[in-house]
Amino acid sequence: MTKLLSREQVTQYHNSGFISPVDVLTQDEIKQSINEIENFEEETGQPIDFPHKSRCHQLFSWADYLVHHPKILDAVEDIIGPNILCYHATLWVKPGESNSFVRWHQDGTYFFLDPAKHITAWVALTIADEEAGCMQVIPGSHKNDFFDHNDDTNPDNMIPRGQGLAIEVETETAVGMPLKAGQMSLHHTKLFHASFNNMRNTRRIGFGISYIPTDVKDIGNTPANALLVRGEDKYNNFLPEKRLESPGSQDQFDYHLSLMKQFRKRQDEGASFSKARLE
Repeated sequence: MTKLLSREQVTQYHNSGFISPVDVLTQDEIKQSINEIENFEEETGQPIDFPHKSRCHQLFSWADYLVHHPKILDAVEDIIGPNILCYHATLWVKPGESNSFVRWHQDGTYFFLDPAKHITAWVALTIADEEAGCMQVIPGSHKNDFFDHNDDTNPDNMIPRGQGLAIEVETETAVGMPLKAGQMSLHHTKLFHASFNNMRNTRRIGFGISYIPTDVKDIGNTPANALLVRGEDKYNNFLPEKRLESPGSQDQFDYHLSLMKQFRKRQDEGASFSKARLE
């Protein structure tokens, strides 16, 4: 018996590589998240960006709350089982009327995880429809192996290194995954997906959370950290990550920075250069 998803949705995920939409957040939860993001931006005097938008569950209470959200985890459990690690999380902020985009890519190319059971929960904190540049996917493309990716210096690319599929992607079968605020999509780590320009005059804000079952192995040269968010970890394949303890403190910022250095070093093993290298 499933916890949140229907059997039909689980079947769709395995057949097509994605599910959308899934209702998860209340209006109060959305408001709380947006308020905390905007408060941080007001304090710093600039839009939230790298490195704070990456692994932000180690900086902000709203992000910690979401990676542990019962509905999100119920849906993820329906796909990958009850013992769940958060491998990574990223806040995606696409400015209004902007040229920001994400190339066609597969999430798991630089994650070095085996087997490829990683699932991404993409949670919309604002409207993310076609006009706002919602995610597009190629149904069934998750049944391929990982393809080579290459790098791109285009400053409008929202992925720091700009990586994307090195092959020509046939987009005739692409479908959009429009979401209302408070809804999420789920997609497989091998699924071809991309997003394009936000034509609305408001920001498109989404939170992408990467989850893996605890039996997944770390096959990277640089060891990876991961946070246990549900169940138990009998395998200990990853360096244990501490849950957020003191939002806003220097100790927390230092811990986040150490995790990001480790993560970036790990990713750079599969890239020719990095536009946002942490020194």
